[in-house]
Amino acid sequence: MDKLDSMAAVCDFDPIAGKIPATKVEITVSLVVLYTQGVETKQWREFGRTEVIDNTLDPDFVRKYILDYFFEEKQNLRFDVYDIDSKSPDLAKHDFLGQVFCTLGEIVGSPASRLEKPLGGHESSRQSTGKPLIAHRGILGKKCGTIILSAEELGNCREVATMQFCAHKLDKKDFFGKSDPFMVFYRSNEDGTCTICHKTEVVKNTLNPVWQAISIPVRALCNGDFDRTIKAEVYDWDRDGSHDFIGEFTTSYRDLSRGQSQFNVYEVSGEEGRVGGNPSQSTSLHYMNPYQMNAYAMALKAVGEIIQDYDSDKMFPALGFGAKLPPDGQVSHEFPLNGNIENPYCNGMEGILEAYHQSLKTVQLYGPTNFAPVVNHVAKYAVAVQDGSQYFVLLIITDGVISDMAQTKEAIVNAAKLPMSIIIVGVGQAEFDAMVELDGDDIRISSRGKLAERDIVQFVPFRDYMDRTGNHVLSMARLAKDVLAEIPEQLILYMKSRGIKPCLLPPLNEEPGPEDQDHAQTTPV
Repeated sequence: MDKLDSMAAVCDFDPIAGKIPATKVEITVSLVVLYTQGVETKQWREFGRTEVIDNTLDPDFVRKYILDYFFEEKQNLRFDVYDIDSKSPDLAKHDFLGQVFCTLGEIVGSPASRLEKPLGGHESSRQSTGKPLIAHRGILGKKCGTIILSAEELGNCREVATMQFCAHKLDKKDFFGKSDPFMVFYRSNEDGTCTICHKTEVVKNTLNPVWQAISIPVRALCNGDFDRTIKAEVYDWDRDGSHDFIGEFTTSYRDLSRGQSQFNVYEVSGEEGRVGGNPSQSTSLHYMNPYQMNAYAMALKAVGEIIQDYDSDKMFPALGFGAKLPPDGQVSHEFPLNGNIENPYCNGMEGILEAYHQSLKTVQLYGPTNFAPVVNHVAKYAVAVQDGSQYFVLLIITDGVISDMAQTKEAIVNAAKLPMSIIIVGVGQAEFDAMVELDGDDIRISSRGKLAERDIVQFVPFRDYMDRTGNHVLSMARLAKDVLAEIPEQLILYMKSRGIKPCLLPPLNEEPGPEDQDHAQTTPV
């Protein structure tokens, strides 16, 4: 670690120069100056600094530290945090807020490679020059806040993406003006969290900004995984640092690389709008109109009333995703609509609709919108019953927003080997490009280079079935017919692929003989 690379750029792997690292890792930190310690000299040397963020006690920095990681070595790190008062590079002229000591292995070895440590001052702390630090606030024994460190192994992708974004008719946030919008980009991590990777400049006083073109390493955006979700948030800049959230959208590098096209036109949705809105307002897709069912309820009833005939006990587990749950407001992507974790089953379609309406009164709709947990939930049941005696159908009703596209693709590819099918009904007026991709009619869905064994997803947008005369009965009948049309073929394809044949039933009014006893006790397919 005596020979240090620049922090500003992603370092190239050179197997000839010096020792060969196990890998390169990217360290994301919430604050400021990183020091590394030489193996032989034990002297602390400054490795790099983050950028300065004005007027905030909860900074989230864009600039990362790129370090060579040696599994067999103890790589000591020190993070010093400062309150910057001027443009001077001399740290002694700024307020020292605290510091943290750790090893690179400690960060990498933490759960999800994410380490949180309390900041603390130290009376004997010294700079690399040997001069004592001026600890105005970072004093021993005083709580100085928390530093959050996360690490991720960097892929070998060397591509650089050049992009330019513009927006049209953004929400007006300033009372006397329009908005001062800027964008923040996040890379999704394997544990479901997000890491900031870029901020644009602020465009003053406009609702139709055109931001400058940006160039960013692809591995900073997605670490070389072209299908990994990229989240972009749009804010209205405020001088005091309390920037107003305008909205967000999600995409992937694969979509971005298609260039200027219909694939790269996104709806910027705020917290309420992206999950269906406030159910008490008539603009919400979940609005509980006392005189007619909303689109979610109609889709549930249309499909459920037909498919329930093929279930013996008429008891269905009903789950919600994308909401804050009482009492602590924890966000869940897999919660029972009836509020009973131990028994999420509802009695028939009426029971499901009742649980749905009750849940709207108790939970707060909230993003992000993750599909993978519900797909994996059903897959857990399907993997236990692969003898042909049961077949599972998952009905997902959505407004089309999805925050975990890569994880959902992987879940569907894995589920394609199991006795299950997935029906997705899209409600609202959003674009459903992501849902069409999951459907896989044109291009079979794949994940990590692995193709789905069979097509198990059927997607339809509910708006295509709305009768112009307002005849909801006709609309629901047409919807059910189309979404259920592929289920028999999908079931037969699974059974044939596993060599499972229909059970033979004895003729009517005839008792089964001993040789038929096993067949007679098996539920026919």
